[in-house]
Amino acid sequence: MTRVLVVDDDLAIREMTAMALEKTGYRVVRAEGLEAARAALRDGRPDLVLCDIYLPDGSGMDLLKEVRDLPNPPPVIIMTARGTLETAAQALKDGVAEYLAKPFDVPYLIACVKEALRPRLKDPEVADRGPASVIIGSHPSIVEVYKATGRVAPLNVPVLIYGETGTGKELVARALHRFGSRSEGPFIPVHCGALPDTLIESELFGYRRGAFTDAHRDRQGALAQANGGTVLLDEIGEISPVFQVKLLRFLEDGVIQPLGAERSEAADVRVVAATYRDLKAMVAAGTFREDLYYRLAGYEIRIPPLRDRLSDLPALVAHFQERFLGELGLPGPGALSRDVLALLASHPWPGNVRELGHVVRRLLIESGSLEDPAVAARVLGSLDGRAPGPSAPFQAPFAPLEVMERRYLLAVLGHAGGNKTEAARILGIERKTLSRKLKAVDEYGMDSPDGDDS
Repeated sequence: MTRVLVVDDDLAIREMTAMALEKTGYRVVRAEGLEAARAALRDGRPDLVLCDIYLPDGSGMDLLKEVRDLPNPPPVIIMTARGTLETAAQALKDGVAEYLAKPFDVPYLIACVKEALRPRLKDPEVADRGPASVIIGSHPSIVEVYKATGRVAPLNVPVLIYGETGTGKELVARALHRFGSRSEGPFIPVHCGALPDTLIESELFGYRRGAFTDAHRDRQGALAQANGGTVLLDEIGEISPVFQVKLLRFLEDGVIQPLGAERSEAADVRVVAATYRDLKAMVAAGTFREDLYYRLAGYEIRIPPLRDRLSDLPALVAHFQERFLGELGLPGPGALSRDVLALLASHPWPGNVRELGHVVRRLLIESGSLEDPAVAARVLGSLDGRAPGPSAPFQAPFAPLEVMERRYLLAVLGHAGGNKTEAARILGIERKTLSRKLKAVDEYGMDSPDGDDS
C-alpha cells in the first residue's frame, strides 16, 4: 500500500487530509511538526510527503531539503495558507512536486497526489534560499503567479507579463531575474510607454558621439547595459509599428547597432516584457506584429488585480503598515480596526496594490494608525474625487452595508487560511454566527472560501 507522510500542525487540516487520502486507499502517517516528521522518516521511507511550510518547530522547506538528501527521495507536496513568491520559487527549484494554497479542494489534492506519485525523469538542481518576500498574498490566483515564476525563471525563454497598473509586474520581472541563471548579471528596466520612437531607440540601442545634434558623447543602451542579465520592456504594447520591426530584429539575432555606429555588437540578454494591454487583440486589430508577439511570449504570466484577491487584503495592509511605520519613523506595531478593513475591502482599487500602499501611507501620515474609520473614509473619498478635509464627516464609500460586511468576512476568513474558528475569534463572534453569515454570502452569489470545520 502506498505510504504518505502528512505533516501539519493544524489538527483539523491534518486529519481532513489524512482521512481523504485513506479513503482513496493510501496508508497515512501523521506528524504535527518537523521533529515528528523526521522521526517518521527514520521509521521508514514514505512514497510521498505532504507538508505545510510553517511548522511550530521549523520549516517545511527544511524538511524538503532533508528529504531530497535521502537515497531515492520521495516526491514532496508543499502546502501553505501563507504562500510567497520566494517560497514557491525555492520549492520548485528544490524539486517540489506541487505547491498548494490552503484551503484546497479534496479532489484537487487527490489529483495532485496521484500526479506526484508518477515516476519523475530528473530532479532539478538545488538552489540557495531567496531573500525576503517582495510579493504578498496567499490567494490561489497569486500562488499561481508564484508557481509560474518559479517554473519559468531558470529557463532561457522570453516572458510576457500581463497585469493592470499597480499589480506588481516589475516585481515579478525582478523575481524572474533573481531566480534565473543570469541573476549575477544586471537587471535593467525600460518604460517603453513613456518614450517616443526617437528616444526609445537610443535608450535601448545606445548611440555614438555625433549621431544627432545633442549626442556629445557615446552612450551605452539598455540592451548593452543588460548584457549577461535581464532587460524589462515595460508597457511593450505602447511601442509603434516602426519600432516593433527594429525590436523584432534584435530578438531574432541578438545583435544591436547603436545609432551612428558602423558596426553592430552582440548582446546576450534575457527579455521580459510587460503590458496591461491585450496583445492578442492588438495582433488581430493589426496594431501589433504577430511575429513580435510570438517572440516575446515564450511564456505568459498573468497577475490578478487586487479586487480579485481581497482575501489578501489584511496581509497586504500589515505589510505596508510595517514598512511605512519604519520609513516615517512612527511608533509601532500599529493596529488595524475592523471598520477600517471593511472600508478598504469596499474600495474597487483601480490602482491595485500600488494604490493600497499609497492609501496606507496616507492613513499613517494623517492619523498615525489604521484605527480611525473616519480618516479612512476621507482618504478613500479623495481617491474617488470627493474633496478631502479635516472637517469632513464620516462617510463610507458608496456600497450597501451587507456588501461591505460580506467582503470583510471573506477577507478575514482568507487571512485565517479558511479556518472558521480562527476567523470567528478575530471577528469576536461565535463560530455558528460566522457560519450563518457565510451561508448568506453563498446565497448572495459571492465567492466564499471553503473553510475547515475546526
